[in-house]
Amino acid sequence: MQKILFKNITVVNEFKKETVDVLVEGERISRIDPRIQVPFQVREINGEGKLLLPGVIDDQVHFREPGLTHKATIATESAAAAAGGVTSFMEMPNTIPNALTLDLLEDKYRIATATSAVNYSFYMGVSNTNAEEVLKVNRHKEDICGVKIFMGSSTGNMLVNDPVTLNRIFAETEMLIATHCEDETRIQRNLQQLLENGIEPGPAHHPVIRDAEACYLSSLYAVQLATKHQSRLHILHISTADELPLFGNMMPLQEKRITTEVCVHHLHFTADDYARLGYAIKCNPAIKAPHHRDALWGALKDDRLDVIATDHAPHLWSEKQPPYDKAHAGLPLVQHALPLMLYYVEEGKIRLEQVVHKMSHAVATCFNIKDRGFIREGYYADLVVVNNQVSQTVSKDNIRYKCGWSPLEGFTFPHRIESTFVNGQAVYDNGSINRDVRGMRLKFNR
Repeated sequence: MQKILFKNITVVNEFKKETVDVLVEGERISRIDPRIQVPFQVREINGEGKLLLPGVIDDQVHFREPGLTHKATIATESAAAAAGGVTSFMEMPNTIPNALTLDLLEDKYRIATATSAVNYSFYMGVSNTNAEEVLKVNRHKEDICGVKIFMGSSTGNMLVNDPVTLNRIFAETEMLIATHCEDETRIQRNLQQLLENGIEPGPAHHPVIRDAEACYLSSLYAVQLATKHQSRLHILHISTADELPLFGNMMPLQEKRITTEVCVHHLHFTADDYARLGYAIKCNPAIKAPHHRDALWGALKDDRLDVIATDHAPHLWSEKQPPYDKAHAGLPLVQHALPLMLYYVEEGKIRLEQVVHKMSHAVATCFNIKDRGFIREGYYADLVVVNNQVSQTVSKDNIRYKCGWSPLEGFTFPHRIESTFVNGQAVYDNGSINRDVRGMRLKFNR
C-alpha cells in the first residue's frame, strides 16, 4: 500500500485555510493534523508555500468516445483533466452512437475502466422515443450520475421536444435530470430572420441567433416541469442574466430540488471577443454580451449559481472554420478551468475558498457523490497541489487536448498545477502523466 505524507501544506477546504500535515494511506486520506509523525516509510512531499485542494469534479464534459475519436478520446482528455487538477468527470451522451440504451452506456464505462486517468461517470441520454429505456436507470441510482435532456438541438437523435416524453421523464425518473436549455423554435426563427434580411451569419451573430430569450424560454419550461413533478433538476451552462430570477439562494444546496451550473467560458469571455477569436469561442449556449457575464459572476457568488464546470467540447481546428453553419460549437477547457479560476482569485473577483466550494464541494453535494469532493479523513485522496509561486502560459507545447489548441493560448496563469492525485496515486506530477494510473467509477448516495 502506497503511503504519502504532505508536510506543512496549506489545505483549502470547507471555507478554511490551514497549514497542516495530510497522510494518505492507499486510496484514502487517513489523517489530517498539524504535525504527523509515522513509524513507517512514506513518500514525503514538502508542501511549504503550496496549496492542497480537493480535486475538481467536472459535471459536464464531452470526451467524444466512442465515434468521434478523431477529436478526442477518454484517455487523452482524462489526461488533460488530470493536468488541470480535475480528478473526476461526468460525460455527456451525444457520442456516436448516442448513449440511449443501458448497453450503450455500459460500453462507455468499459472504455473508461480501461483508459481513464481520473474518476468517471456517464449520463444516460434521452430522446423523444426512448423513455422506457431511460426509466430503467432508476434501478442504477448508485452507479449513474443522471439523465441528460437536450432541450436544444444536438448530435443525432437527441433533441427532446415532445411534451409527452418530457412530462413522463420528469414525472417518473428517480434520477437527477440535467438539461441543456435553449428553445429550438426561437433559434431557428432568429436564424431565418437573418437570412431573409440577406445577412450571412458570422461569429458575432451567434449570440443573436442563440439569444438570451431562447435560453430563458427553455429554462423556464424546465423549471415548470420540475416544479410540477417535484423532479430533481440541474440546469447546465446558464449563460444569461435573464435566467437568473428563476433560481433561488434561500436554502442550503443539499435541500435544493433545482440547481444550476455556470461554465468557465461564460465567466471569462464576452461577445466582444468574437472579433478577436471568431469561431474559436463558438459554443452552445452562446457567449453573450458583457452584462450577462457580470450578472453570472454576481449570481455565482450569491449562490443562485451552484457549481462551476467546463462543458469541455473539443473539435479539430479545421472543424472550427467558416461558414457559420459548418463551424462546430464547443471549446476545449478541462485542462485550464481551475487555473483560470485561480487567476480570478488573484484578480480579486472571487475568494479561493469559493472556487474550491463551487468546483469540488458543491458538485459532490449536488450529485450526492460518495466520499469525494472534500479533504476529509476517510475520503478518497483526490487531491491537487498548486504552486502559487510559479506562473504558466498556455501554449501549443503544454496543451494536452488531442485537438491541440485552446482559446486561451497566450494567456498566463499566476499559478501552476504541480501534482494531481487520484485515489491516492500521482497521476500528474510536474508535467508528466503516469499512464499506469486508472480512475474509478463514481458512486452516488441515493
